[in-house]
Order: sequence, then structure tokens, then C-alpha cells
Amino acid sequence: MKKFNLRPLAGIFAVGLALLLAGPADSQDWGSIIMKGLEKKDAIIKTATALRKGFSELTEEEEYYIGRSVAAKILSQYKPVDDKRRTGYINTLGQTLARFSTQPETFGGYHFMLINSGEINAFAAPGGFIFITTGLYSRVKSEEQLAAVLAHEISHVTLKHGLSAIKSSRLTEAFTIIGTEAVKEYSSAEVAQLTAAFEGTIDDIVNKMVVNGYSRSQEFEADEEALKTTWKAGYNPAGLAQFLATLAEEAKGAGETGFYKTHPPAADRLASCEKLIKKNKYEAVDEPAREQRFKAFAAK
Repeated sequence: MKKFNLRPLAGIFAVGLALLLAGPADSQDWGSIIMKGLEKKDAIIKTATALRKGFSELTEEEEYYIGRSVAAKILSQYKPVDDKRRTGYINTLGQTLARFSTQPETFGGYHFMLINSGEINAFAAPGGFIFITTGLYSRVKSEEQLAAVLAHEISHVTLKHGLSAIKSSRLTEAFTIIGTEAVKEYSSAEVAQLTAAFEGTIDDIVNKMVVNGYSRSQEFEADEEALKTTWKAGYNPAGLAQFLATLAEEAKGAGETGFYKTHPPAADRLASCEKLIKKNKYEAVDEPAREQRFKAFAAK
């Protein structure tokens, strides 16, 4: 596929961002879609039918159904913030950044949601379902920093980090159960067995995202990719370094809890980002309008 240099278009996207903010997306819309019917037999059938009988590489459709179920699991634990204006701002910014990522589109599209939790955290489910906690959001001090956080989560999606958490034995079991017959002809007991096997794959991902965290190398990889994405989109890559500096300062008195338990030390990530910014000669990009927009749309 031919590669295009999208950075000259950053200005156009900035204008588009301002225009799109006039009609923010409703987080409840896609939240209800995620939750609707997931416990019904036909949802399991649709998911099972989508899964191939081999898993060297999942298709985008398969990734979507897995990610949708992961997102539902997240929403069973965290309540979405009912603020259309703020959620619309985050969604529009996220969609803009996704256009400059290595995977501008997913099967079901990218979706961004602010969830109510004092935890400092963010989750990226396969297929493009991204969640930001109010605890993390409250630490963001500029649109550049928010863009960096979103770009980091988008990178987890494009790099398939969530899918890497699935134990191959889980999919093997699911594929074996599916066999060669049409899933719709299965008995309730067989559907229950398939459901259990599939739910195991979802638990693998949720545990990796929420409980254990990604590996050190995956977090650093997502940081590096986030720097590239923000730069291509016309944002100052230093936004990520600035945000990590805030976390590094807070970590001094936080101990090994929450975010600081599931992520590599923020100070180490900060040092790595600063080296990459210098190595790639990322220049500072200042846009006064962004500061005004952040204050207007991101008010706590």
C-alpha cells in the first residue's frame, strides 16, 4: 500500500476538529450498543461464526467482536461519564489522532469514552474501544497532553497488545468446539461450552489491561508510536513527556499501587521519551487556539 505524508494535512484536521466539536458524540450511544444483547445466544453465535478455525492472525472483524466484549466487561465495572460536551471533545480529538496512526480505520471504528473512576488509568480494547478514567483526565493539563494519552492508547490497539494477552489454548478450544457444523445448530449445552471458552479469551485481555498491565516493552513501544502519531497530527510530542513528568512526581508518594503497579516507572518512560524526541528532532509545535479549546471543552 502506498504511504502518504499526512503531516501537511495537520492544519486541515485542526480546523475540522474545531468544526466537529459543534456536535459532540454521545458516549451513551456506543456504550449501549456494546452492552446490548451480549448475553444472548445469537450474540455468541455471531461471534463464534466470525472466528476462523485457525488463529495465526485474526481478521479486523474478529478483533472487533473480541474488543466489543472486552469493552462490555469494562463497562460492567466502570460507569460512563454523562457529559456529552466533554466526551464529544475527547472523541473528536481521538478520531483526529487515529487518522494519523498506522491503522486509521478499524472494522467498527474507534470509540472513546470517559469513565468515572478516581484511578489514574486508561484502557484500550482490541478493535478501537478506548476508555479514559476521570482520575487520569484530571491530571491532563493541555490538549497536547490529552492528545498524547489518546495516541498512546490508540497505539496499544494498532500494535495488537490486547490480543497478545489471549492464551492460545483459549482460542484452540473455541475453534475445536465450532468444528465444521453451523453454530446455529448447536445445542444449548454446546453453546454454553463455546460461551465459556470465548469468555476465557475476554478475561485474559481484561486481566492484562486492568489487573496486571502490559509488559514494560509494550508500554515503551506504545510511547514511541504515540510520539510519531502526535507529531504527524501536528501536535507537540513533548505533551507525552510533560504528562509523564506529572505522573513521575506523583509516583514519589504513591507506592506500588494502581497505575504505578501496572505500568513501568513514569520516570523511566519520561527519560525514554525525551531521548526519542531528541533523536527524531521533533520540534515544539505551539498553537494558542488549543489552549483555549482545552479550557472550553475540557473543564472539570
